[in-house]
Amino acid sequence: MRVLAIETATAACSIALIEHGVVIEAVHEIVGRGHAERLLPMIASLQYGGRADAICVDVGPGSFTGIRVGVAAARALGFGWEVPVDGYVSLALIAVSDGLQSDTSVAIEGGHGELFVARYGTGDSSEQPRSMGFDAAVEAISTRRVIGNAAPRLIAARGWGDALVVDPDARKVAELAKDVLVPAIPFYGRQADAVPMTTQP
Repeated sequence: MRVLAIETATAACSIALIEHGVVIEAVHEIVGRGHAERLLPMIASLQYGGRADAICVDVGPGSFTGIRVGVAAARALGFGWEVPVDGYVSLALIAVSDGLQSDTSVAIEGGHGELFVARYGTGDSSEQPRSMGFDAAVEAISTRRVIGNAAPRLIAARGWGDALVVDPDARKVAELAKDVLVPAIPFYGRQADAVPMTTQP
């Protein structure tokens, strides 16, 4: 079983071919913007032209544009290759990238002054991310360890704890448990700035 993992929900444009749970090839770039221009050429550069038996894509939360680029590409390739397409939540991938350490919160910038946050490593690795204002997040997050691109700012405001910036990396999809996979439908975490895609082909 070969899986193509696609990650475009944040500043990273990241893809990986995973075979029997082992990463056989990957491309990982921090692009900020420009996922639409980079993604398909990156996939085409992989072995087999990136072709796989299944596709796994980040459905968010994160950048509205990045989420839509990744999900649209995954659906199109899945349709053309006639293979299943599953999704995963960006915060879950960040958590597994840090080894799902005990009692850790993930916090990433969500735009419009909001953060997306979730708590992991407490026996529930599938907590639904919540969107909240920065001050509310400072009050709500009680774990000492916070990871994600919003972690340094949050820890600085709180005045205690440990912060680690971890960007989502498609290679880490190999470490995600199957029970955390979700339908390949964009999960914005708050009202979208654009009309969301709601159905799969």
